[in-house]
Amino acid sequence: MGLLSNRVERSKIKAGDHIYTYRAVFAYSHHGIFVGGNKVVHFTRDPVTRSDTNAPSGSNNEMSELPSSCSTYPDCGFRQPNSGVILSCLDCFLQNGALYTFEYGVTPTFFLAKVRGGTCTTATSDGPGTVIHRAMYLLQNGFGNYDVFQNNCEDFALYCKTGILMVEKSGLGRSGQASSMLGAPLAALLASPLKLLIPSPVSSVGVATVTAGMYCVSRYATDIGVRTDIVKVAVEDLAVNLGWMDGLQEAFQGNEASSANNNQVINLD
Repeated sequence: MGLLSNRVERSKIKAGDHIYTYRAVFAYSHHGIFVGGNKVVHFTRDPVTRSDTNAPSGSNNEMSELPSSCSTYPDCGFRQPNSGVILSCLDCFLQNGALYTFEYGVTPTFFLAKVRGGTCTTATSDGPGTVIHRAMYLLQNGFGNYDVFQNNCEDFALYCKTGILMVEKSGLGRSGQASSMLGAPLAALLASPLKLLIPSPVSSVGVATVTAGMYCVSRYATDIGVRTDIVKVAVEDLAVNLGWMDGLQEAFQGNEASSANNNQVINLD
């Protein structure tokens, strides 16, 4: 792994690692937790709801890309009814794509140098045993409804690794990939008035520099390692329906005086 690429060989990954692969010629990435035994637990759109016409295309259509059966592993494709959390073998997860590992605990400088979102975070990961426990628990109990911007496959993997959830329903989730999708055009839009203030040909270089800077800052500001609207929640306290967010907001409001990045688990009961 390094600054240019997080690509790794299969022999290098360990149980509890957050892995991902690219789809549609690097248009987007799909994330999951490697739990050992050549198996991956990941989050996709529930097949019952994936036909939602209001959902964006691309990463929301992961289920249509998953093979219906696996001749190597009988339990590949296991999921609970009405749940988007699925167990797949590594081959079916990758779908002939390359294997990458998501990095945790990176420095702010390293984070900003990684131009593409959805590859690393400044937040630290919990131990592999805890990570695998969360993934397997959610395989049995679900992770709510899939949403490309607020609750996607990267959000699922980030939660399994850190136990961190966003408090507010509105806005972006934890996903760096979703942040990049919105951050780039927003930065370009905000930087465009500079063309009127800076004469050409300097304006083109200046606008490009400012746009890149605003994009990087927006990515960093939404990283779960620096955000303040987060709370750490035990996996057993998560509910599989939408009402669990209300409990998170109450827990967060009752703990505003404490550090946003503390490691205490909040009991929602």
